[in-house]
Amino acid sequence: MCGICGQLRFDNAPVKSQLINKMMQKIERRGPDSSGSWFDKGIGLGHQRLSIIDLSNFGSQPMKDEELGLVLVFNGTIYNYKELRKELTSKGYSFFSHSDTEVIIKAFHLWGQDCVKRLDGMFAFCIWDKKKEQLFVARDRMGIKPLYFNLTESAFSFASNTQALTAIGADKSINPIALQQQLSLHAVVPAPNTILSGVNKIKPGTTLTINTKGRVREKTYWYPRSVRPEQSISDEDFIEQSHKLLSDSVMKRMNASDVPIGVLLSGGLDSSLLVGLLREAGHKDVRTFSIGFEDIGDEAGSEFEYSDQIVEKFNTTHEKYVVSNTQVLPRLGEAVANMAEPMVGQDAVAFYLLSEQVSKHIKVVLSGQGADEAFAGYFWYPRMDSETGTEFERFSKHYVDRPYEEYLLTVNKNYQTEDHTKSWIKKEFSKPFADEFMDKVFRTDITRLVVDDPVKRVDNMTMSWGLEARVPFMDYRLVEHALSMPPRLKMRSGGKHPLKVMARGILPDSVIDRKKGYFPMPALKYVQGEFLDFMSDILNSTSCKNRGIYNLDFVQMVIDKPKQHMTALNGSRLWHLALLELWLQINVDE
Repeated sequence: MCGICGQLRFDNAPVKSQLINKMMQKIERRGPDSSGSWFDKGIGLGHQRLSIIDLSNFGSQPMKDEELGLVLVFNGTIYNYKELRKELTSKGYSFFSHSDTEVIIKAFHLWGQDCVKRLDGMFAFCIWDKKKEQLFVARDRMGIKPLYFNLTESAFSFASNTQALTAIGADKSINPIALQQQLSLHAVVPAPNTILSGVNKIKPGTTLTINTKGRVREKTYWYPRSVRPEQSISDEDFIEQSHKLLSDSVMKRMNASDVPIGVLLSGGLDSSLLVGLLREAGHKDVRTFSIGFEDIGDEAGSEFEYSDQIVEKFNTTHEKYVVSNTQVLPRLGEAVANMAEPMVGQDAVAFYLLSEQVSKHIKVVLSGQGADEAFAGYFWYPRMDSETGTEFERFSKHYVDRPYEEYLLTVNKNYQTEDHTKSWIKKEFSKPFADEFMDKVFRTDITRLVVDDPVKRVDNMTMSWGLEARVPFMDYRLVEHALSMPPRLKMRSGGKHPLKVMARGILPDSVIDRKKGYFPMPALKYVQGEFLDFMSDILNSTSCKNRGIYNLDFVQMVIDKPKQHMTALNGSRLWHLALLELWLQINVDE
């Protein structure tokens, strides 16, 4: 797990070492163990390493294979690298390291661009082919690892975060399409856009090939179907296969590491099940980590009541952290500074603070992201299912943060564009191979929306402390299987029926049957006191006024009555507005 960056020039000018160094400084926290760079005329690559597989210097990057004429920078983990290494060895390839990085190089040499179809893992990598003089760029199927780029007439630049690209001059003006999506889809801006006009991101399951003349070819190598199998399968068989695939997913993420691995234990079904499956597979020494905050009114600030039960049942080596609300505001700026894009999820700061503590003990953790999207855990799914109207109306009523009409009132005239959110959702729903409306919802959620909300959030917040998070519920084979399930099966039992069935006998019933929880951080949900003052100051600042994004009269109305302006998903509209402006002040303003 690492940070990567680089530039390919189209104008015959050499890549300057100062430019790569400037980018590397912005991704340094993703890989604190070591760094490296490589240059050859119009191409330059940089790498910050977090050592997890092959801890020796033989695994260092940029990795060069002089015989094959290939140079690679890679962020992620390939879980089946040992199997691929055996296959490649049988075909005559020899290896100088024990890393998964070198396996990618040999796989690319043998299978070319189709090598990505053989890689099972989370990855973002760039390979420079000296002989063909072209750059091959790839992102994993589920988009777990980030990869941003800036394309101009003179160069293609890439990095693991936006800050590295703005540091070398990428256009920092606001992308109006992205702005509408940012404020409509609770900060989800689907690839290829970002909130900044000069920064794009590669779509999940996609590769780019760029030559020295500036020609860019994009290819999608994976996109799942959301249809039932041709041969009828019973509910019991669906659940049994889910159990097998999830167990396999957990184990391959545990085995692909030369360092210890722990679990971020929230106390919910998903992370608790990961602990249970580890013990079921024979792992005895499991390390777990939990965090909680102060209660506000009737809103609980922790889920220790449930996580403690898991710790007791499985006798895990446990660390528990309690953060007072007075500690949140002083650290908020740090978390926002480490967001590659503005993220409004209230658990972002929680993950940032938890990762700080966990990174003192281990380098790799398992996390439960993706379970709710794959197995229908959220309360809005059954509401959408029972709703009437068009597919967009059924979806947007229970998901979109602000109707299009309200968006027009929220922003100034320069940003009052057409309804891009509606167009994007309709386009996603119109894609083939989905049997019914809820199949379209689940596929869009797990393959597009989750990528730029919880998954990105966890990656950014953990990697800001050099901590790698692995997400077993987003194993692409498990996702393909979950999407083939009848929606009614997943939504039974109040959601996540297959997971609840497989958890019986493994977890305490109280954890399985509890009401669905959300990583609690009440101070950023029910905005009041110093948090309200803080957000009001941001939105009334000179920077905000001069930026000219918001209709300040409308914003003041939200400030005056924040509790009356909650989204369909129970988020604070005020926080959404303030977070975007704060992110721009910290990451964009000079």
